[in-house]
Parts: sequence; structure tokens; C-alpha cells
Amino acid sequence: MKSDELYALLRRRGVLWPTAEIYGGAQGLYDYGPLGAALKRRVEEAWTAWFVGLSHDYYVIDPAELLPEAVVRASGHLENFTDPEVTCENCHKAFRADTILEKVRPEGVDGLTPAEIAEIVRTRGAKCPNCGSSALSVPRAFNMMFGVDFGVTGRERVFLRPETAQSSYLAFPRMWDVGRRALPLGIAVVGKAYRNEIAPRQVLFRMRAFTQSELQIFFDPERFSVPFDRVREETLPVVRAARREAGSEAVEPVPAEDLVRSGGLPEFYVYHLVHSYRFFRDVLGFPAGRLRLLEKSDRERAFYNRIQFDIEADLESLGGFKELGAVHYRGDYDLGRHSAGTGKDLSVTLTGGRTVLPHVLELTSGPDRTVWALADLHLGRDGERTVWHLPPYLAPVAVEVFPLIPKAHGAAALALADELGAAGLAVHYDDAGTIGKRYARADEAGSPFCVTVDGETVAEGPNHGTVTVRDRDSKAQSRVPTGDLVGRIFRATRSPRPALA
Repeated sequence: MKSDELYALLRRRGVLWPTAEIYGGAQGLYDYGPLGAALKRRVEEAWTAWFVGLSHDYYVIDPAELLPEAVVRASGHLENFTDPEVTCENCHKAFRADTILEKVRPEGVDGLTPAEIAEIVRTRGAKCPNCGSSALSVPRAFNMMFGVDFGVTGRERVFLRPETAQSSYLAFPRMWDVGRRALPLGIAVVGKAYRNEIAPRQVLFRMRAFTQSELQIFFDPERFSVPFDRVREETLPVVRAARREAGSEAVEPVPAEDLVRSGGLPEFYVYHLVHSYRFFRDVLGFPAGRLRLLEKSDRERAFYNRIQFDIEADLESLGGFKELGAVHYRGDYDLGRHSAGTGKDLSVTLTGGRTVLPHVLELTSGPDRTVWALADLHLGRDGERTVWHLPPYLAPVAVEVFPLIPKAHGAAALALADELGAAGLAVHYDDAGTIGKRYARADEAGSPFCVTVDGETVAEGPNHGTVTVRDRDSKAQSRVPTGDLVGRIFRATRSPRPALA
């Protein structure tokens, strides 16, 4: 499905739409409707259950979204949080350099200097995507942070956080006291980040306000023990940086054990890379053949990273592989910078008296991008119907309740819907149109189960009645006692957890 077609469907069903739509929208900003808000919340909950569930010493916090200038100065964001910007001298539109060059250099421009980018623009005949002119400026570094006046005098300066990670680093000393004073210690944040993108595009993939799910694992680099035996035989779809620099982006299936033994990666890194891959494959249900783990080279990595693999999915609507998450080994960069910025030693003393400045492993993903990917990979045609084959535990609505004949069966159906909702299930009641049209709406919304109340249900009574349950994917229908519905649906909508034992 093409991007415009998919976006039109998501808008029509109330999954998402442009912010301030009645004013023509705001570039790079989107609102979620009922289905989208519920789906995004399910994605965030599934991420939290999977990654925070990796250890009893991993915690979720909810920090402020504004950061003092001193924080982003110490973190390096005032200096380094930039994208190369190219301006068309004919129509005066501004673009990211990788947007200008995406047809002639699809691998992007990470790690290239402005002079190198300018040479590629000049020699490869790049043109303005808006007007087609070749009169393009020399790239300049554009800082993407949003600055905000703070306080009544207006002389103080704060910034909307460009990533949630900084909040975890600032919280580390407090969380060290709150926790068991032991490493590893995980601090997770699921919340908003803000970036003044040069040219927001591809709907949920390049926005100015978006949600990040990030787990920062603080650990002792000499003693980060993981149960590697549980993942060593997992085969990962890897694209190593050396192969890419040699001109090949072919996916190579590599056992996790080989990435450590001959690939030079630490066990703790590969262990968490496997769990990140499994989240997208096993929890979100993305086909293994549509996923790859792309290693970034020394030149491409973010300035704070020692090792970086991006988790990418092949999305038809966006024309190829797009990043959905990543695993970053950030070393001691972050706590080191904040130690220098505050003049406070953020090292910790471990059992036995050894003092360590913890290193950080970051597991990150984008819920907004994931929502789009779930639509791209799971929403499609099945004969004459459009079906969103969401994993049942991610579905915005777990069960749709229909009266076969609204006038005759509506009261009983509403009572059943209220009962299921009171039990904690996400329920939607629908009595508009024929049963076939109601099934079609439910399929399009991704609802895994439809329950129909009919004359037999009413005749059998509230304590003994049965209903017809229809399965979205198989279209199979069965007669089920109303008393069994809650347990049956809860079992089918239980989210997977990582295997730790």
C-alpha cells in the first residue's frame, strides 16, 4: 500500500490526523484519534513489559520535558545535535541533505563533512525536490533543539528535551539511592521528545514532537554478566558495517554466538540486541524477512556511541528499510559529561569498595514509527475486505459487541458490553448497519473478536446465555457461554514477556 493511500485510510478511521487540521495542519505534528491513541498506548505498554521486564532492577520514571541550558550544554547537544541543511536558492525551501540526495545516495550522509556533502550535491546533479532547481547552497549545520524562555524575566533559557535519555542520566544519582545501590541499574522513560526537523516528512517517521521509549542500563564494564546461553543460538539478520563500506547491504544470517566469537561484539551487547530483535519479531509480529539489524560505522554513529545497530523494517509504504529502534553502547560518555558539567563525581562505590563510573547501554524505539509500521506490515486486503492483522494484545479494541437485531437484542448486548468493560477489556459496542458491515468495520480496526448477541442469548437468560464469537483472522464462528468470554479473551490478548528462566 502506498504512503498516501495508507495515510488516507488511517485518517478516515480516526487513527491519526494533522494537528490543527481545520487550520490546514502544522508541519511535523500529528494528533492520534481513538484507535491510534489506544494502539500507541498498547505499543508503549508492550515495550515496557518486554524491556523493563528483563530485570527486577529496571524501573520506569516520568521526568520533566524541559531541560536547563546547562544540561544540554554538558551533554553535547548544543554543539553536536545538528543535521546538514541545504537551501534551494531558487524557491528558498530548506531540506535535510539526505532528502536532497536520497535518490543518488540512498545510504544517507551520516559521518560526512559539509564539504563532502557539497561535493556529492555538485557532482551527482542533485535537484531541489520542490522546484527542480540545481541551485543549492553549501550545507550548513542546523541545530534541531527548541529553546524556550523560562521564568518571568525571560532571561533564563531552557530547552524541550531532544531525547528522553538525558532525563535518565540526570536521575541516576537519585535512583542509585532509591534502588539497591547495585549495578546493573536500568532507568526507562516513555515520553515526548522534540526536534526542530528541517523538513518533516513521511508522516510519523520525521516529526517535530514524538514519543520515545528508551531504557538506559547503567553497568560495570568489567562485570556485566548476562545469561548469554539463552540467546547464543538465535540467528540474527545482520548487515555489518564493513560489508556496507565494501558496497554490499545484503543481509547476512549470523548466529548470536558468532557475533561475539568472531564478530568482536561483547556478550552483553549481543544479548540485548537479540531481545530487541525479538521484540519486533515476536511481540509486534513483524515478519523476520522484513527485519534487519544495520550496524553503523565509526563515521555514521552518533557522537556518543561506541557500538550502534539500528533495527530496521522493510516498509512498502515508505519504499524500503526504515529505522524503528536501536541498541547503543554509549560507554561512560553521558555520566562523564554530566560529572564535568556539575563538578560532581557521578561514580558509585560497589560492594567490595571498588569505585566505578558506570557505562550505559541504551535500548530505544519509536512508538510513533511503530504504529505506522504496524499499519504497513499488518493492514491489507483479504479478498474483498480490509483487515488489520494486529497481534490481539495490541489491538485498540479487544472485542466488539453486536446485537443481531438492535431493537430486540440491544439491551442484552449493552449489558454484556458493560460487563466485559468492567472486567478490564477494551470493548466497542456497534449496532449500526448490517452484521456484515459491522464485521467489516471491526476487521479494518483490527479488533480480534466480535461477539453477537441474538435471540438465543436472550432466551437462555443472563446467567446461562451463549453468544456467537467470530475470530478476525480465520473468520471462524463458535458458540461460547457468556461466562467464559472474559477468561477466553484475556488469554488471547496477553502480551508476551521475555523468557528469563
